[in-house]
Amino acid sequence: MESTDLYIVRQRFFIGAYQALVGQNLPDPSSEDYTPILFYKARAHIAVGDTKTVKSLIPNDTENVALKAVAVGDAALEELRDLCVEIEGDDVEATVQEKGWVRVVAGTAFARANEIEEALETLGAESTTKNLEAVAIAVQIYLSIHRPDLARKEFERAKQWAEDDLLLQLIESSIGLVTGKDGYSDAQDFYTEQISTPSLLSPHLLTARGVTRLLCGEVQEAKSDLEEAISLLGGKDDAETLAASVVAAGLGPKKGDAEELWSRLSSAYPDHPLVTAVNSKTVEFDDLAIKFKVPPLAIPTAT
Repeated sequence: MESTDLYIVRQRFFIGAYQALVGQNLPDPSSEDYTPILFYKARAHIAVGDTKTVKSLIPNDTENVALKAVAVGDAALEELRDLCVEIEGDDVEATVQEKGWVRVVAGTAFARANEIEEALETLGAESTTKNLEAVAIAVQIYLSIHRPDLARKEFERAKQWAEDDLLLQLIESSIGLVTGKDGYSDAQDFYTEQISTPSLLSPHLLTARGVTRLLCGEVQEAKSDLEEAISLLGGKDDAETLAASVVAAGLGPKKGDAEELWSRLSSAYPDHPLVTAVNSKTVEFDDLAIKFKVPPLAIPTAT
């Protein structure tokens, strides 16, 4: 049974409260919680874009395969592939949980590199795997490629063996957010419940509820969530909060605000999915406009 400290760390990581984990002290190296908390703390640093600190957190001579995977990072896919092969060996010194962590880190990196099939295979998608973190990542991948049906299958399989904990609820709410099931009620109820827990409150969580409220047509309430998220970020909006703010402003009366926010988003985060999608549609429109031939003006004739 995991300790209270580790339970809170896992909950914070799953819900996106990365800054809270970044600032959290590590337990004594002799503690059983040391390695798992270090694992999540290092991943939190990566999530906020602070990869340099990860190298100082994890000892260079570590023999722990999960910590090795985090230290390798997204850039060294071949090393992650080697670690995935290593954990399948009979002589590897790693727990089942640590092997699962390696698959989660590697699968996430493969997905970011657009190696979708390899990512899903590494995560054990469509198999009997009982790694709920791997299932959660696989669900996100399926949703990102517009296959909510396969995401739902992963969720239904997980329900047969997983406890009804935060991560399972998060998976369900993510699917509901994409499919619009029950008017987004699952997602909105989930985010509202978590926001009411002070230890889990994070900009990520507020932005997620803000997006849900936008989908429900609650524009002013969404703007309030996004403004609070920016406040927690110290006045600096991240990519997701800024993208949601663009949409919220576009639904309001002041179109100039939307244009200003769009300019900031496209400049600061040119690879954000919203930016790339809009740019792609702009190119398609321009191509079609060039090919379009205006028909001659119809001149009525006397009968």
